[in-house]
Amino acid sequence: MNENKTRVALIQMSCDADTKLNLEKAAERIYGAAAQGAQIVCLPELFRAQYFCQREDHSLFDITESIPGPSTDVLTKVAQETGTVIVASLFERRAPGLYHNTAVTIEKDGSITDMYRKMHIPDDPLYYEKFYFTPGDLGFKATQTSAGKIGTLVCWDQWYPEGARVTALKGAETLFFPTAIGWHPSEKEEFGTAQYDAWQTTQRAHAISNGVWVCAVNRVGHEHGDVLHNGVMMKGPEGAGIEFWGGSFIADPFGRIIARASHDKEEILLADLDSKLVEITRQHWPFLRDRRIDAYEGITKRFLD
Repeated sequence: MNENKTRVALIQMSCDADTKLNLEKAAERIYGAAAQGAQIVCLPELFRAQYFCQREDHSLFDITESIPGPSTDVLTKVAQETGTVIVASLFERRAPGLYHNTAVTIEKDGSITDMYRKMHIPDDPLYYEKFYFTPGDLGFKATQTSAGKIGTLVCWDQWYPEGARVTALKGAETLFFPTAIGWHPSEKEEFGTAQYDAWQTTQRAHAISNGVWVCAVNRVGHEHGDVLHNGVMMKGPEGAGIEFWGGSFIADPFGRIIARASHDKEEILLADLDSKLVEITRQHWPFLRDRRIDAYEGITKRFLD
């Protein structure tokens, strides 16, 4: 492979109620991606469980884990055995009563290179994340890896141009967005296409305005948030649940979609990312050059009356 190119794999997967099975599946998929030449692999948001934030349930804090912890113990071994960099989103137990939605970056030698704690925490119907997650306090980050300089943001972060911009300004040339997003079945017919298009469009805009690669990985499947952990079943709420829309994709620094997954199948989405294209694109579309950094003080205000 060209020395400027990096093969990326996004693991679009469904999630079982059993947290043990999800970790085993994720590891299996990483081995499969590595066999196809992947150098960096990203898993979906909170891949260890079905999306449990569909309700507020104190018993679900039992599935939290430290970093390092059980998931990273497995994934660091997988990274060593496959020679891949891994980005994995976990339900972090930082201290008693203090929990984060955290993406960990594991280097190919098995070392934990960096952590990013989700900054923007939603609170919407069936997405009650504020009950579980403390907003991140590590800031937006760029991480040097053997597979290039990357930045990771998590799901709800993907709607905010500020996070992508700061991460790019710190030197990230590829942005990863591990995600768990889907349709309310009652809304899908009327709004489903527009919702997915908006999700994809806003992230393509991050690629264009910052001249970076964007890799968004989602889960698939219809979930009610059932969680089986250490032999204990915690049932999700009755009702329609969430139909996770998949559609994982990779966009180049000009916003063009170079790889896209289906809406309803598990897939390993692969693409070769050319780091030289970041500089070439920025030379022709010099948005970073022409920023008026002297005129942006209002961006740090909640609202300008």
